[in-house]
Amino acid sequence: MAWPFPPVATLFVLVIFTGIVVVVISKALDHLWARVLSAGRVYYGITIPGIVIHECAHMLGCFITGARVKKIVFFSRDGGSVTHGPPALPLLGNIIISTAPLFFIPLVLAGLIWLFCTYAGCSLSFSIFPIESAGTAISLVTGSVFILWENLVVRFNAWFLLYLYLVLSLILSLAPSMQDMKNAAAGLMILTGAGLLVIWSNMGMVVPLFSTLLQFIATGLALGLVFEILAVLVSLPALVAFSLKEG
Repeated sequence: MAWPFPPVATLFVLVIFTGIVVVVISKALDHLWARVLSAGRVYYGITIPGIVIHECAHMLGCFITGARVKKIVFFSRDGGSVTHGPPALPLLGNIIISTAPLFFIPLVLAGLIWLFCTYAGCSLSFSIFPIESAGTAISLVTGSVFILWENLVVRFNAWFLLYLYLVLSLILSLAPSMQDMKNAAAGLMILTGAGLLVIWSNMGMVVPLFSTLLQFIATGLALGLVFEILAVLVSLPALVAFSLKEG
């Protein structure tokens, strides 16, 4: 039986689902490491690079949307923060600023692939594609396991340990904070409704343009998900330690 919804509707649902998964995994890993390390100095040492890049992403979002940055905090007991004025874009502005880390951090992680492959001799090969079935999800997991095996067992590379540290730190800071989500909630709901109207309207050139935008967002989220799988594998020892501690 044919799927009753148009491809753009399927892609729309896929983007929403992938976005939720990416946020949940990042939050869960951050919670795990905070509990295992009791949110002490070691935990903050792990998260420092991710916090700095997270706040830089918000600053970039402010620059793009014309919002004046008033105050930047990279290090505090509650993490980092960026205080800014109202964006020039009334609806999209808060969404772009609040969700900027979801798309900026994966780009930084992609840049790390080039850096560590080119100058540190690491063997890093990722396949980036949206999760559309259990088979594609399994492919991402097996690819991540292969990377760990290649750089830690087959041909040990000490620089790869630094790469893993940076990946973990960035993934722990990938998800928007609760305040970020509150700031973007109204706009996201409106845009979701507008997206559904576009899909149902089936308007000429509008639907293809919307589909192209969704493809771009889906690719960014898939990129984040690939690195999250690697971070999950790195976090397995911490998960075991946490289970033994709780037991």
